[in-house]
Amino acid sequence: ESMVLIFKETAGLGKFAGPGGWNDPDMLEVGNEMTAAEDRTEITLWAAMAAPLIVGNDLVHADAATLALLTNPAVIAIDQDPLGRQGARISKDGDLEVWSKPLADGGLAVGLFNRGAAAAKVTAKWSDLRLEGSHPVRDLWKHEDLGSKSDAFSADVASHGVVLVKIAK
Repeated sequence: ESMVLIFKETAGLGKFAGPGGWNDPDMLEVGNEMTAAEDRTEITLWAAMAAPLIVGNDLVHADAATLALLTNPAVIAIDQDPLGRQGARISKDGDLEVWSKPLADGGLAVGLFNRGAAAAKVTAKWSDLRLEGSHPVRDLWKHEDLGSKSDAFSADVASHGVVLVKIAK
């Protein structure tokens, strides 16, 4: 599966990315026979990497769900954040990974990824994110404020899925 390779090969490449030079994991295959969860996962990983968002599907025939994924302004903003930092994997437990990307406004974009075959709870620990205290959390795919959280944020994540949140400082 090509996305597994992307997770493995891009986890440590952030030091090479920034304004004037971006890591490019290739074009997005959103809408090309992956599940909805896999489509969200792919776009989220590209956004965390600050990668070029180039699609490899026929937009004329894309369904409304695919177009909604590709045009989510909050996710595009994470990809194109002016700080220009690539996110990095901050924890891994088998098929469960947490990625964090620092943002220009001082917040963090945090992706809770489940590469496994069954739904699972994924947790981002404040200690791994270098956070202390309470911070507001917003789900960027659902466009939903989740309230302030302390010490950690956990979510049930679908198989091959992701939950993408912004944690404000």
